[in-house]
Amino acid sequence: MTNLSSTSREGSSSGVDLPAPRCGLPPSLTPDVLDPVLVTALAEDVRTGDITTEHSVPVGARARARLVAKAPGVLAGLDAFVRAFVLCDGNVQVECLARDGDAVTVGQHLATLSGSAAGLLIAERTALNVLQRLSGVATLTRRYVDAVAHVPGTRILDTRKTTPGLRLLEKHAVRCGGGENHRIGLFDEAMIKENHLDLSGRDLESLVQHVRASIAPGTRITAEARDADESRAAVRGGADVVLIDNIPADQLVALCVELRALAHELGHAVELEASGGIHLGTVAGVAEAGVDRISIGALTHSAPALDLSLYLEPLAGSASDAAGAPA
Repeated sequence: MTNLSSTSREGSSSGVDLPAPRCGLPPSLTPDVLDPVLVTALAEDVRTGDITTEHSVPVGARARARLVAKAPGVLAGLDAFVRAFVLCDGNVQVECLARDGDAVTVGQHLATLSGSAAGLLIAERTALNVLQRLSGVATLTRRYVDAVAHVPGTRILDTRKTTPGLRLLEKHAVRCGGGENHRIGLFDEAMIKENHLDLSGRDLESLVQHVRASIAPGTRITAEARDADESRAAVRGGADVVLIDNIPADQLVALCVELRALAHELGHAVELEASGGIHLGTVAGVAEAGVDRISIGALTHSAPALDLSLYLEPLAGSASDAAGAPA
């Protein structure tokens, strides 16, 4: 069963255009986003210095490094990977042989680097940690996206269940995997969850109406619904998105038809989102039930790291090469 409404929505129940979905390959991660993360991570690792490198690698030694995929997956975070090395050696030379969003295969060479041996060694673990983490998120996202690809218009979204301090990077990775970003934080969209409802002293319909009247025009409102009655109330209140939480796929089919008919009768657009307990074994059935969006916290909180390795070797003519030559 395919989705019964267009996912390209004009405006909202307030009559004002909503922000466009955050999907497609994202823009590059820039130093202003990366440096607070990477500087902190490098300082955590190095502290007062790299004892091993200082006492084993000759001063001035130069080296070459190769980044290689040891498992198939989707790449994300190359900007962060490169930036970690630049922070440790401003003269490092990097050639990327793949791009964020690329599907990679076992043994594929993804980048080459040359520069200070000490700089390469100091940056290595931080650079790999971030790249492996983000590529794992992109890889898992792609698996979910592929699982619903037969249902036109259904989108896979992330949540705010991200690693503290890494949200922008992990949401970048979701888009590299073909997913869509939900709200970035508490500041950019309204999302009325069950705790807000229970603490508000209102019913859901009137709470949505109250929030709509109180916030800036063009702000998307998502209302979480725990059952069919709350779903109807969210539509009547004018929510832009009704998040139907923890309702089995077989019950979603008729509910989606009913909610779309109700929204049409009331004269406003609505998107339907499913969430809660959805996994790779069930996501296709949820998509087939007729929702527009499926949000999955596991994309960021449970993605395994993609296995990548960095192989280093001395550059001919460097101090390390000379140190190893016979007298």
